[in-house]
Amino acid sequence: MPSIAPFKAFLINQEKGGVVGRLVSMAESDLDPGEVTIRVAYSSVNYKDALAATGAGRIIRRFPCVGGIDLAGTVVGSTDSRFAPGDEVLATSYDIGVAHHGGYAEIARVPASWVLKLPAGLTMRDAMALGTAGFTAGLGVARMEENGLKPANGPVIVTGATGGVGSLAVDMLAGLGYHVVALTGKESERDYLLGLGAREVLLRQSLDLDKAKPLGKETWAGAVDNLGGDVLAWVISTMKQGGTIASIGLAASMNLNTTVAPFILRGASLLGIDSGYIGEPYRSGVWRRLTLDLRPRHLAAMTREVTLDDLPGVFDSFIQGKAKGRVVVRIATE
Repeated sequence: MPSIAPFKAFLINQEKGGVVGRLVSMAESDLDPGEVTIRVAYSSVNYKDALAATGAGRIIRRFPCVGGIDLAGTVVGSTDSRFAPGDEVLATSYDIGVAHHGGYAEIARVPASWVLKLPAGLTMRDAMALGTAGFTAGLGVARMEENGLKPANGPVIVTGATGGVGSLAVDMLAGLGYHVVALTGKESERDYLLGLGAREVLLRQSLDLDKAKPLGKETWAGAVDNLGGDVLAWVISTMKQGGTIASIGLAASMNLNTTVAPFILRGASLLGIDSGYIGEPYRSGVWRRLTLDLRPRHLAAMTREVTLDDLPGVFDSFIQGKAKGRVVVRIATE
């Protein structure tokens, strides 16, 4: 493999008791071990990335670390026979961007077991418009369907619906024929959610969570929850008989105060969605579905692009709960 010139990266480090991220120049010798070296074209911004970059969450497990849990690009070197120079690939999650240098760099080197060839029908930009958020939403839908969810069963609620995972879940479920109810705290985004395919928009401030009962009115056949906390407890209490919930995020709280009543009296199921470390062949299967029946119909409309230079100014909107849809980071400068 030809030697690699110094390259730009967004490096996260600990300084004076805090977490600081900044753009730096790195050398090939700074790369982490791995069988596949990739010239990165695109990455993305997820809530987890914002927590890591700002120190708002204890996400980074080693310092310094290049941020970015997603990447897509072209192989420039490989010691694994499955990948050759010129292959277009993607890699998401595992330890990328939290304990292994990630996608916010012009060059990345990762273990081959973390890498997938770019699925047919996806551009590298579209793969990152999906990214971990799209993979997580798709995994949640797949797991709920395996647990018996069908459009005929009744409505599906998506909490935190304007975020990356939420927006994609609304779009995917609506495209599959589900009656989707989008739960949001942002009344101004009603038209956005209806445009993605939601049949109804429910405002979070209309819920009296303090008065939630152990067993509320049977309402939901399915749920994609991005919030945790009291909202998830309310969702659990209002599931229909045999309902299924994909627990995906903790944007509101990682705590859960509920009872066993919905599980033993209504047969509700709470499914933990681990998009970080689920392996093959399930991972490739979900990505294939993301090019087929789970492909969001409004991906371009919910996605905006920034450059690597723009990146430091993007994270605060995620931390403040003001982010909407997906943010793709263009890494390549050519």
